[in-house]
Amino acid sequence: MIRLGQIGAGIWGSNLLRNFACAKGAKMVVCCDKDGRKLERVRSLYPEIEITTDDTTLYKRPDIDALIIATPPSTHGELARLALENGKHVFVEKPVALKIEDAVKIRDIAEKKKLVLMVGHLLLHHPAVKALKKIVDSGELGKVFYMYSARLNLGQVRLEENALWSLAPHDISVALYLLGTMPAEVTAWGKSYLQPDVEDVIFMSLKFSGDIIYNVQVSWLDPHKIRKFTIVGSKKMAVFDDMEKKEKIKIYDKGVEKIDYNAEKVFTYREGEVHAPAVGLEEPLKIECEHFIESIKEGHKPITDGNNGIDVLRVLEAAQESLKNGGIPVKVKKV
Repeated sequence: MIRLGQIGAGIWGSNLLRNFACAKGAKMVVCCDKDGRKLERVRSLYPEIEITTDDTTLYKRPDIDALIIATPPSTHGELARLALENGKHVFVEKPVALKIEDAVKIRDIAEKKKLVLMVGHLLLHHPAVKALKKIVDSGELGKVFYMYSARLNLGQVRLEENALWSLAPHDISVALYLLGTMPAEVTAWGKSYLQPDVEDVIFMSLKFSGDIIYNVQVSWLDPHKIRKFTIVGSKKMAVFDDMEKKEKIKIYDKGVEKIDYNAEKVFTYREGEVHAPAVGLEEPLKIECEHFIESIKEGHKPITDGNNGIDVLRVLEAAQESLKNGGIPVKVKKV
């Protein structure tokens, strides 16, 4: 039985607590938050879980094997470091840290102590994203030309982190996963409309080898709730729409072909059928939490390990630098 402690019982922390509290092979021992009102809600829902406002008592407790960190991003790096240094396995929400050097330090501690470090890149545990990866790798779409995604909603407005750091890690992690490589260059533009220096809307472009371009739009200031990812290939096109209840992936047998006709180049357009492959409907967060427990028990690296967290952070850092400098192209750092 893997004994768990959690730091952070906010909106997303509550979702993590719900799943970890009922995860097979695990027991939630204690939940910590600075806000007593949040803890009272935890007590009312899970009377068997101990509550505390002091996280410093958790790191050395012998009755805790792993810590879940669901606090503001600015605290992730330090809390993860403290937990790992004290021999605890760590699940930390995205981003793993705000600076690459901090993320590297965390990863190195985990590897040295042979502890599991898992970053909350939730979509890599989504059945539809896993299915999309198989479709891309199978060659059904042909050569990937370009991709684009949108993650939009009206709210939840953040007071410190901008839309890039709050929303874009999801889409960046999916792009890296699908293509299996890192972009060479990033550009980003955005504006702060609701409060100074916290961008509400951001447009970002990633350039990959093979002339693949990936464009991202993220915003919490939009009339539509959209969670959509599109891939355009030389043979077919695919769309992952997470707002669809059943047909989350659709494959479009559409394309453009160039032929020589009487010494002239002519384009022909193909309009084939639309296919919606079956995709599991299990909650991604449940899969993610169970994967963390399994990784500890079986002693293997999770899908979203420290290296995965660092790769996403490399793109975020480049995008932030571009954003602050008027959208200039920025090379992605090597580690």
